Amino acid sequence: MQGIWPWVAFNAFVLGMLAVDLGLFNRKAHAISVKEAARWSVVVISLAVAFAVAMYYGVLPIAGTGGRQDALEFATGYLIELALSVDNLFVFVLIFSYFQVPPKYQHRVLFWGILGALVMRGAMIGAGAFLIDRFHWIIYVFGAFLVFTGIRMATQDETDIEPESNPVIRLVRRFLPVTHVYHGQSFFVREPDKRTGDLRWVATPLFIVLALVETTDLIFAVDSIPAIFAVTRDPFLVYTSNVFAILGLRSLYFVLAGVIHKFHYLKLGLAAVLVWVGTKMLVTYFDIHIPVVLSLGVVAGVLATSVIASLAFPQKVEEQSPVVHDPLDEASTDGSSPIEPSERIEETHTSR
Repeated sequence: MQGIWPWVAFNAFVLGMLAVDLGLFNRKAHAISVKEAARWSVVVISLAVAFAVAMYYGVLPIAGTGGRQDALEFATGYLIELALSVDNLFVFVLIFSYFQVPPKYQHRVLFWGILGALVMRGAMIGAGAFLIDRFHWIIYVFGAFLVFTGIRMATQDETDIEPESNPVIRLVRRFLPVTHVYHGQSFFVREPDKRTGDLRWVATPLFIVLALVETTDLIFAVDSIPAIFAVTRDPFLVYTSNVFAILGLRSLYFVLAGVIHKFHYLKLGLAAVLVWVGTKMLVTYFDIHIPVVLSLGVVAGVLATSVIASLAFPQKVEEQSPVVHDPLDEASTDGSSPIEPSERIEETHTSR
């Protein structure tokens, strides 16, 4: 069982990467090009591979047993988390399209979304590790849940999201006034109250999008966190594999956003992976323990097969209808109040 210093060092490393990303490369809002996103994706994936290799050769003796076993568990967990994170991209594309988020502000939403995801997943991993340590039988509950989720993912038809009926939007609108106009990359701005004329803080559509991105990640984490506990029970390996997958998610979005629809068999592959890891959890009741090398091979093989099949047998994708109404306007039902992605801020407004 490792001490606190590996956790401190790793989180310092993560915060350093985020600081470099936001403070150096993306200080000014701009549309992320595929080439720029691909470079950052290669950097993050290379760091994850280097982390596993260093662990394999004992350079990073940070986990319970250290060496080859931990490296393979990390690699398997990272591959599962990365694949499940890519599934988030389908939803992100729909959210950004629905709210007509200007391309140069999408990075800011994903950056703060990732920061929130790190906190939420850290808390969920801690809770999961505690429950498994105190109540061993819960591992079978996780396994059954993953098998059920995998079967549901494979059999459930795709449905379009309907953000205007999302409870998150209703909750935000209940406690915060919301403006219907984008104000640069600001999540909040000050504008005069229509009744009193006094300046007040209001949320922008960009904040609504951020809230939806955060809740989307939370929903997906309910599947992904139990899945990785099927591979390893070490909280540090669970956490680091999750973090590396999340760090690469933002750049992968800009690489794959335009072609993500081509991987139509990926959901079937992810469903098979969930059923596999769920079964792996359940069979431990019969004292059957599947080697981590076999798990890594099955996960990699299933995901590779789903991607190859998607490219070999392309599916005709119907274009999504354009948004002609304002999803933030509860009174707008006739399509007469479109969102205006304006960057202009009135002189009386001050933003942060």
